[in-house]
Amino acid sequence: MLDPKTLAVLAMALGAFAIGTSEFAAMGLLPFFARDLGISEPQAGHVVSAYAIGVVIGAPLTSVLGARLPRRRYLAALIAWFGVMNLAAAALPGLAALTATRFLAGLPHGGFLGVAMLMAADAMPPEKRARGTAQILLGLTVANIAGVPLAGAMGQGIGWRWGFALPGVLALLAALLILRLAPRGRGHSGARPFSELAALRNPAVLLTLAVGAIGFGGMFAVYSYLSAAMLATGSPPSWAVPVALSMFGVGSTISSIVLARLTERWGIFPTALRSMLFMAATQGIASLAVGDWRAMIASAFLLGLGSGMVIPLQSRLMDVAGEAQSMAAAMNHAAFNAANALGPWLAGLALSAGWGWRSSGVVGMGLSFAGIAALLAAWAHARRTSRSAPLAEIC
Repeated sequence: MLDPKTLAVLAMALGAFAIGTSEFAAMGLLPFFARDLGISEPQAGHVVSAYAIGVVIGAPLTSVLGARLPRRRYLAALIAWFGVMNLAAAALPGLAALTATRFLAGLPHGGFLGVAMLMAADAMPPEKRARGTAQILLGLTVANIAGVPLAGAMGQGIGWRWGFALPGVLALLAALLILRLAPRGRGHSGARPFSELAALRNPAVLLTLAVGAIGFGGMFAVYSYLSAAMLATGSPPSWAVPVALSMFGVGSTISSIVLARLTERWGIFPTALRSMLFMAATQGIASLAVGDWRAMIASAFLLGLGSGMVIPLQSRLMDVAGEAQSMAAAMNHAAFNAANALGPWLAGLALSAGWGWRSSGVVGMGLSFAGIAALLAAWAHARRTSRSAPLAEIC
């Protein structure tokens, strides 16, 4: 029999699973709704970017509005809104409606995952906070193993709209389970909602967010066009695209588990640096693999292995955010979704310029190296404000 705390974490992880399925399935479904709506793949990429922009805007907004709410009700309300917007995306006709509902679905993303990760981390000893964070993140990564390939198969077989309806139903189920299973804590009656905005004036927080917003764009530049590139260049069998998406999920799950432990063993900055160097290498491999669907499946797995960087960055934010933990945690996901907007947009520009499907990997490498520069700037700031991080620690 599972204890109540574990059941609550599982309910929140189901919400994360629904979010991960919807977010990443939209990229896998891109060639299908582009064809159905009569638009190009770069134009369809704007639907993906609309969701990401919703996350960026929604993270600070929901953190301020939810500062005084009990976490149980806050999380249930956010994931219920997410579910309703996904069902609307599945039901309403036209590109404008799809873009608008994807934007609205993105609004609760950062607030839900940020607070869920904080609740899971608070349940762990201080030295094992990264593992608590990983418990919720596993909901996202397992979504890429099961939810995203299923949504992709549905998109190929019975229509892309079912790929949005599936996470919508799962999100509403998660909302009900959270209301039933999560701890019934009181609201923060003494909380001052706008005090959460103090996190956005903290240089250490902003530098950490910049690392994710820039560096993670490389992964999204490649992943967003993976399905389209496979279909356009590799002549794959019908099962190859769902398998590639699933292999990305397998790599992401392994990465989340391993990066949590490496963050505890090596420290935040050394782990993040090694992770970003590995990410840049996988994007280069993905570029070389274009045209061979078997190699592209393997490159999807490697791309997933580099995706666990959210864990060391989340750990860093918990160290430097002070009293604005909810805002910083939500903004971490906003930063990664800023990357989700930036990467596909830049890769789309390269494709529109006629540079070919390999160009997404080149764009990805450029963003990863820019992210490394941001990481070194964050590390230099940490060195100036604390002498506890010697040079040897990051080399």
